[in-house]
Amino acid sequence: MIATAPVDDDALREEVRRHAGSEEAEIHVVAPAARLSRLRWLASDEDEARANATEVAREMEQALEETGNVDSEVGDPDPIQAIEDALRIFPADELIVVTRSGPESSWLEDVSAKDAFERFGLPVTRLTV
Repeated sequence: MIATAPVDDDALREEVRRHAGSEEAEIHVVAPAARLSRLRWLASDEDEARANATEVAREMEQALEETGNVDSEVGDPDPIQAIEDALRIFPADELIVVTRSGPESSWLEDVSAKDAFERFGLPVTRLTV
């Protein structure tokens, strides 16, 4: 699961249960430090984005504890790179991409959500906040 924004706990659990069925899910949450302006991204000024991503990862992990085995991490600011990095250590069966929508979404979120659908050869579900 790739999450750049927290989502309603009940909606998140429902989505995971829908995909996992009756089995206990094994979930790896990656929160990319993607809440960066282009200028901050170019300057590698990621401190605030990493702090935000840490909070998102922690909230998602807590929300999903009852659905299975969950761990989380903060990933690369580029969500596509964060997905690639995570797939090297956690061979996922599918991706759930959680992003903000419309004017709230960052330029990295918009580009990455689209790329994830095309790039990884896995089923991808997008949840927007």
